[in-house]
Amino acid sequence: MTPADLSLTVLHAVRRAVDDGALRVEVPPRVTVERARPGGSGEYASNIALTLARPAGRSALDVAGILQERLRDAPGLRDVEITGPGFLNFSLRRDAGAELVRAIREAGGAYGSGTALAGTTVRFAGPSNLTESRASVVTETVVRLLRMQGADAGFGGAERMHVRPGTYDVDALGVDAARWALLRPAPQDRPLDGPPLLVQHERNSLFRVRYAHSRVRRLLVNGGQLGLLPSYEGGADVTFGAAASHPRTTELLGVLGDHPVVLLAAARHRAPDRVARHLEAIADALLAFQPTVLPLGDEKPSAAHRSRLALAEAAGTVLAGGLSVLGISAPDRI
Repeated sequence: MTPADLSLTVLHAVRRAVDDGALRVEVPPRVTVERARPGGSGEYASNIALTLARPAGRSALDVAGILQERLRDAPGLRDVEITGPGFLNFSLRRDAGAELVRAIREAGGAYGSGTALAGTTVRFAGPSNLTESRASVVTETVVRLLRMQGADAGFGGAERMHVRPGTYDVDALGVDAARWALLRPAPQDRPLDGPPLLVQHERNSLFRVRYAHSRVRRLLVNGGQLGLLPSYEGGADVTFGAAASHPRTTELLGVLGDHPVVLLAAARHRAPDRVARHLEAIADALLAFQPTVLPLGDEKPSAAHRSRLALAEAAGTVLAGGLSVLGISAPDRI
């Protein structure tokens, strides 16, 4: 279950509570689900009960209890707890990781696309310099993000992006480095210094993201030489083995699951820098996870290795898709 799936599940629980008269509120258009914070429990949490408490004329704890009853048997959820003044905390089933990997495999580069903004029309006034303007690069990327979420987006209207106009020498940096330099900072910040983005070093965020993708391609080649192919069958105990509950596995699954939420937020807030920062988080989690993927020493290939390879492949797919959204290539070798 991805965060987007969980958000819809909670929204359906609200709708059922309203339909059967347990809650008297307007059903919200969406429910926000975030990674659980310190003091919470499970993998994800939502403040929907606190949001609905005042219009419902009930305490947040009462609202949370009503929703908890309607979420207990939801597919993909192992447990729903109430913490603090009325936060709902969600623990996913142990095989949720395998479900996520399968979802990414089926969607491919389109993982994270959706229809949340269907019916929304957005028109931007194109910048005067369409080849070098930072505003042009940002706006073009935002249009792509909006379309991925179902919006009718394009040029021709009055809305403008509030970004510094600056230009970059594409001939010196190349398209990929130039676009990262313009898109990675928040719109109100200055573009990144270009030359450091050409250095192959871990301090170079673009290199780190693309290197992580290339490592996945090499893992798949090396796995094939050992007779290992990505496998998506079975639950967490079977497929991920002891690594199922390893912090590195949990972190990688978490950031991959967050990807649809990040893409939607980037579209809503016109902020492609959120995508770039999230790709860095995926790359860091993947590079920490990748030493566990293939057998080491005398270790024999197993179902757990096949599944870890599947998770690594899924991460590579998300990295390539995210870079594509930014108009940046994802080479197989660096």
